Amino acid sequence: MALGGAILGLAARYLLPGRDFHGAVLVPAVGTIVASVVWVALTWLGWNWDGGWIWWVTLGLSATASVAVDIVLHRRREHADREMQQRLTTAEAAHTA
Repeated sequence: MALGGAILGLAARYLLPGRDFHGAVLVPAVGTIVASVVWVALTWLGWNWDGGWIWWVTLGLSATASVAVDIVLHRRREHADREMQQRLTTAEAAHTA
């Protein structure tokens, strides 16, 4: 199951925009961790590993988490970069004046 989460994380990394704003392993790692934790939690709750629902729920939550992390990181870091550029530009202009 961890491999499925990693593959979904890789797909999210390379299919969504903004991969320049985070590391190459971060989103696939999120997919792997979420898939592993959800799988273990569902088996502890008594879901059978040979049933179809455990697979759908685990992979669905893994994909959702990977996409969400990718989108949130992209937006936050892009915004932080714009703010930093504005501060640096303002400081440069004040320094040269």
